[in-house]
Amino acid sequence: MFNPRSVFLIISLLLIMLLVFDWGNVSKEQKVGVSKSVQEKIDSDLFKISNESLEIFVDLEDGSIKEAYLKEKKINNGLEKVRLLSNDDFLRFYFKSTISGFSPTSFSVLKSSDDYLTVQGMDGAGNVLTKKIPELIGGSADLAGSNNTKTKNHKIIKPGKFDGNYIHYGVREHAMSGIMNGIALHSNLIPYGGTFLIFSDYCKPSIRLSALMNQRVIYVMTHDSIGLGEDGPTHQPIEQLSNLRSIPNLNVFRPADTIETFECWEIALSINSPSVIALSRQNINPVRQEHNAQNKCIRGAYEILRTKKEIELTIIATGSEVNLAIEVSHKLATQNIYSKVISVPSVEYFNIQTENYKKQIMGETNYKISIEAAITEPWKKFIGENGLCFGVDDFGKSAPGKDVFKSFRLDAENVIKQTRRMLNK
Repeated sequence: MFNPRSVFLIISLLLIMLLVFDWGNVSKEQKVGVSKSVQEKIDSDLFKISNESLEIFVDLEDGSIKEAYLKEKKINNGLEKVRLLSNDDFLRFYFKSTISGFSPTSFSVLKSSDDYLTVQGMDGAGNVLTKKIPELIGGSADLAGSNNTKTKNHKIIKPGKFDGNYIHYGVREHAMSGIMNGIALHSNLIPYGGTFLIFSDYCKPSIRLSALMNQRVIYVMTHDSIGLGEDGPTHQPIEQLSNLRSIPNLNVFRPADTIETFECWEIALSINSPSVIALSRQNINPVRQEHNAQNKCIRGAYEILRTKKEIELTIIATGSEVNLAIEVSHKLATQNIYSKVISVPSVEYFNIQTENYKKQIMGETNYKISIEAAITEPWKKFIGENGLCFGVDDFGKSAPGKDVFKSFRLDAENVIKQTRRMLNK
């Protein structure tokens, strides 16, 4: 009896056998034809690097930054110790001495009467840092205008012109991250690159390698929550912060305003490990009106507001939600419920603090709430059994940012209502 299925299987097997035997007769040259064509392109003038460009990177590798520094300072006996430092040790000294004189309040970007995006804080930080630290190599995955990673001090690196300090990577987050690892590994340059936080998933393999290899690579990731608004759930990060915080040896910073942005940059530039700086898109009010010489962000979490000496509630928040936490705290105070607000720019840095400091920050009250426009699960260990987590445990929505926040009950009215219920008030 004729069976079409059996005939089909027999013909398929014959075709496979023919293909296998044919491949066995292919010459070695034919098998590596693709590789040969690639090699021909590499050997062509298109991919050749000029001796001048090579000398730039060779000089940096050999420590010309140190020599230039010594020449500029007109080396004397007092600086002889600097000359004896290894290149790596010198870089740590150089960046510390260069950055330590920064005073965020000295920049015109800080005007307490205006609203600011932490993305604009990136612009202010970038302008200062790229002017003071020529070793910074910036870039973006086709989002320079949105990330504010390109500053007035940048010169574009392009074919035939390698003396710049900014790379347009195109829509290539994965390639950008891999290239930045290469730059960090093979020179004394410090690469940073920008994209949206939602696209960190494209960067993940290289971010993990940055952490594994202890490379100082800085990932600037903006549009860090549902607050970006109309671009909708495809562009609104939910689980990304939690995923990034789970990578060993990776520092994830989520600053609440411009001053915190500067402080997070200071930390990222002074450590031999990679950092993610997550920045908001929406307008936010400055949460710190005065600059303190101490870098408060280096503690990971710190008290930013207290409505009374004796309190019964701790409000924990990160990034743009610190504004909401402050609003909630003030409104609760009018109802005789007193609290303190804790800004948490870096969970990683808070986790390595002393037990006494952790207890001082998180253990003062029996009742705690957390506010972060992202998945809530990671905050449960901080708030305990009596606490509440306010966040986003679902995909976002397409609407103006404030409306999206309200739809997820991330507004002062709802937070206050739920908090009063928790306190039995």
